[in-house]
Amino acid sequence: MRILLVEDEKKLSAAVCKVLEGENYVVDPVYTGDDGLDGAESGIYDAIILDVMLPGMDGFTILRTIRKEGIRTPVLMLTARSGLEDRVQGLESGADYYLPKPFQMVELLACLKVITRRGDAMPVTELTFGDVVLRQSDGHLANTANGQSVKLGTKEYQLMEIFLRNPRQILSKDTLSERVWGYDDSSEYNNLEVYVSFLRKKLGFIGSTIRIRVTRGMGYSLEEGK
Repeated sequence: MRILLVEDEKKLSAAVCKVLEGENYVVDPVYTGDDGLDGAESGIYDAIILDVMLPGMDGFTILRTIRKEGIRTPVLMLTARSGLEDRVQGLESGADYYLPKPFQMVELLACLKVITRRGDAMPVTELTFGDVVLRQSDGHLANTANGQSVKLGTKEYQLMEIFLRNPRQILSKDTLSERVWGYDDSSEYNNLEVYVSFLRKKLGFIGSTIRIRVTRGMGYSLEEGK
């Protein structure tokens, strides 16, 4: 799951990134309102953590703008302004949750899981297809038939999550690369091929019948059967 973090306090931003990455999220931090709006409008994020007080455009304006554009990405607002009027303004602007500062990281994680679970048919913590299950709790990919499991690296986990959320669908290289590496990685295609290879080997290691198939000129898909 890919998260956009819009927070200008760099120490807090770094702390939040560390905690979320430890939970197998991929996090893209930005520090200004303009960059936050650009990221929110990109459509590549599963959720947005949005501060209110930002250089340039404030968080309320960002939120109202993307909601007017029809962008329904879940938004968790962060702010030191905890008054009732500010909380109401955030929720009326389209926020899914409003978390006052200071906050505990466990509370942030809980709020994030709640807002990403809304409208998501599959639980965030565990994804299954065929004989495999991907567990967010420990980052393992397991074979439900024989009990074999293997730990996935961060990028492997992110890529496998996308496949498991879209089984049997052909996903283009552009889509996969943007979701895992973002727009700016110059070696994105080479990275994608390498990590698909890693996942194929790990599926083989746990004895799964699931396969990642390539359709020439179109992309990759997750399929059942040998």
